[in-house]
Amino acid sequence: MKRKGLFPGSFDPFTKGHEAVVLKALEVFDEIVIGIGINSKKQSYFSIDSRIHHIAELFAAHSAVSVKTYQKLTVDFCKDIEASHIIRGLRDSKDFEYEKTIGHMNHAISGIETVFFLTSQEHSAINSSIIREMHQNHADISPFVTSTQLLVK
Repeated sequence: MKRKGLFPGSFDPFTKGHEAVVLKALEVFDEIVIGIGINSKKQSYFSIDSRIHHIAELFAAHSAVSVKTYQKLTVDFCKDIEASHIIRGLRDSKDFEYEKTIGHMNHAISGIETVFFLTSQEHSAINSSIIREMHQNHADISPFVTSTQLLVK
């Protein structure tokens, strides 16, 4: 049986930390869907099309990785795509506490397990909110994102 994992997030933008999580998860899962959650109540900085294109280009050489969007509960999307696990990256203990609670709730309502991957120390400070603010203020974000050429607002 193929192991399929869903790596959900807004990925606004997709960072080197996100990329590292996917590459680690490829060692465990046969297939990974990077699910870009669309929240109509939240204003995105980068367009959904640019995020899809950016991530698809980044993993073009990895046939086991695909990118999809969804606008529902993550566990419901997991069921739709037949993913057995939710993939999450952890930077620090605050991430763990937050993600642990969500993981327990997701399991309670669906039976779907969450698998955590630790980010490397070099990526532990990367935060999408900070990256967006830097970009808005014309700071160099290239050390933190996978490719600034693919990031078009």
